[in-house]
Amino acid sequence: MYSLRFRTDSKSLGLSLAILLTFFLLASLYPFQGVRAQEGKQSKLVVYTYDSFVSYGMGPALEEKFEEKYDLDLQFVATGDSRQMLSRLKRELRSDETQADVFVGVERNDAPLATEEDIFLPLTEEDIPTLSSVPRRLVFDPELRLVPYEFGYITLVYNEDMMDASEVPTTFEELTEPRYKDSLILEDPRTSSPGYSFLLWTIAEYGEDYLDYWKRLLPSVLTISGGWSEAYKTFLNGEAPLVVSFSTDTAYSVIAEGDANQKVLLLNNEGYSNIYAAGIVKNSDKKDWGKKFLNLLLSPEVQEKISTTEWMFPANRNARLPIKFYQYAVKPPVAAEVPLSEIEQNGDRWLREWSKAIR
Repeated sequence: MYSLRFRTDSKSLGLSLAILLTFFLLASLYPFQGVRAQEGKQSKLVVYTYDSFVSYGMGPALEEKFEEKYDLDLQFVATGDSRQMLSRLKRELRSDETQADVFVGVERNDAPLATEEDIFLPLTEEDIPTLSSVPRRLVFDPELRLVPYEFGYITLVYNEDMMDASEVPTTFEELTEPRYKDSLILEDPRTSSPGYSFLLWTIAEYGEDYLDYWKRLLPSVLTISGGWSEAYKTFLNGEAPLVVSFSTDTAYSVIAEGDANQKVLLLNNEGYSNIYAAGIVKNSDKKDWGKKFLNLLLSPEVQEKISTTEWMFPANRNARLPIKFYQYAVKPPVAAEVPLSEIEQNGDRWLREWSKAIR
């Protein structure tokens, strides 16, 4: 048996050598191809963001543009409002288990929450060349850990089919009158960025007497939703005529739905300033890809999609606005805001006190 297994002629020997050579070539080739595949489409940039950014915001268009421009998959993770997603990211980072490379949707008022644990990478204008087209007034983080990409204003919005323009409240105090009982839909400031902005707006108006105002306001409140998407769905279902939302909602109503029944309402002739920013997660192993993503996010070609997908104002001053958006999106005469230093010092206390007051 032994002699038979190894007996061969020159023809079979040549065939055996050819097979062996092919085997070794394939063995050396496959690992190389595997590495190339991992560096290519098998790799991905994971972006945490808020649910509306993906469901009907600019997420899909941005994903298509990024993957068209770069040989890398872009994956969005969005399971809630921006505040909820930021809390999720922080929890995951504490246990060192996050997949996030980039976060899109840190609202200015949440900057202390986002920066207190040093989770975002400081950047420079050299890292993000398109940042040079963003007005300095929108940059709220001097270390550029958070880069602004859109802005807007929190206001009330009313349904003109349910409430005539002559019937709407025009001041914070009017909103507390008995005729507005169960008329207002709010978002929870503990989990929602618009909800937190509205709370801060009342603090900007009333200072440390804000809780007294909330006690007067509560009879006017129909419900407090966990996030903006849930609140606006309730509003669109006609359950109440007023909702805390954005000053661009009439533009949305006209452009997307062909009517103007969703009207912006300025209390005290004001809106509360909202600036949304994005940052690169500090422990990401794809920081350079994150920079490319942010640079694309701030590019005019992407920024011009913001007005009719995010329904916000683009941060890039060179981005063109559609005529109807320009006509119907409202920029309040006065933009209220609480200084970030005060939010950092008092934000947690304000939320605790508010939570007790609404029980």
